[in-house]
Amino acid sequence: MNILAICGSLRKKSTNLGLLRYAQHNAPEGSTITIADLSQIPFYNADIADKPAAVALLLQQMGAADAFIFGCTEYNYSIAPALKNALDWASREPENALLNGKAVALMGAGGGMGTSRAQYHMRQICVYLNLHPLNKPEVFANAFAGTFDGDGNLIDEKIQGTIKTQLSALINFATTLKS
Repeated sequence: MNILAICGSLRKKSTNLGLLRYAQHNAPEGSTITIADLSQIPFYNADIADKPAAVALLLQQMGAADAFIFGCTEYNYSIAPALKNALDWASREPENALLNGKAVALMGAGGGMGTSRAQYHMRQICVYLNLHPLNKPEVFANAFAGTFDGDGNLIDEKIQGTIKTQLSALINFATTLKS
């Protein structure tokens, strides 16, 4: 199972990236998790005739993915532009072939309610893209409650356990969707 993780935050010490790193280091046997690099992806523009190398790599990774994990950063009650932009690039491929019908797990770290508003908004976007978000378990982490170390690494054991459970559920869900 090839899983592509995409983070809405571009910061190296992002707690959302920390969630994805934890998932990557704890990928269940028989699966690999690659974290996409969005730092060089320009805003989608239909006038760009030749895809930049960073975009071409991202699209290749998306096409090869059996499932996705989105580190759903929340900005102003919605998803971060970097994640939305990556999805915009992918959705312009013929017949939405890179995203269509694939399973996705959502996780996020932020204030108070984690990134619940952004994750629910992401679910609306998934409808149009025909991505299938996993319903349970949900991963909402408070980024300011001792859940992460100073480098953005997840240290909370309860959330670590929830992520492991979510990864197993994602693999089962993606396998079911493929059959």
